Amino acid sequence: MENKKVNILGFDFLNSSFNNFMDILKDRINQRQNTFVVTANPEIVVAALNDNQYAETIKKADYLVPDGVGIVMGANILGSDMSERITGYDVLLDLLAWGNQNHKSAYFLGAKPEVIADLKNIISQKYSDLSIAGYHDGYFTDSDEIAAEIAQNKPDMVFVALGFPKQEYFIEKYRLQNDGLWIGLGGSFDVLSGHVQRAPQFWINHRIEWLYRLIKEPTRFKRMLALPKFIRLVKKQNKQK
Repeated sequence: MENKKVNILGFDFLNSSFNNFMDILKDRINQRQNTFVVTANPEIVVAALNDNQYAETIKKADYLVPDGVGIVMGANILGSDMSERITGYDVLLDLLAWGNQNHKSAYFLGAKPEVIADLKNIISQKYSDLSIAGYHDGYFTDSDEIAAEIAQNKPDMVFVALGFPKQEYFIEKYRLQNDGLWIGLGGSFDVLSGHVQRAPQFWINHRIEWLYRLIKEPTRFKRMLALPKFIRLVKKQNKQK
């Protein structure tokens, strides 16, 4: 399978269709290959540019995928033909459906206790054939204990929704304790559990999901400032090419 990459501000992003990437992931999960996936948006890239430890952690991922229209825009500015976002939420939904059909196992880590409680109900209703290796909310003091539980239960997929950079640091520290997929998913559990509403399809299709989220959560404004900064830096990179 083709595995093209685009270097954006020093980070090698996968340039693939969503379906092609899912085929790669499922193949690796079936073979129990240790796989670390970072779903990155401009905010994550800008944060990594200001934090060497985080940048190095991200660069250790097997796949850095464009979760955010800003990454696609950045790739296009650099002359790449990247056309598709690969969002963590879409990856999660696809893997849950596939895992359910193929009796795979999953561990869910992150989010608030009430989110995890509602997530459990949704998973048991919608994905009853998925084997559950464990659930834990994002409020914990002993990460070694959680890693030990994952190592003992050997899930095919570990979904980590601790927000960045915490989720990537957790994965990088413990990924070798279990061969399978480890993926950081930000706020995906909040959406799947119904605590946060995802933008309607119109907004997603027109690449303005970020605007919908800003309208719904005005407190995100400060975080959104990463996008113009990111685009500015990419334009600078393009000039220097």
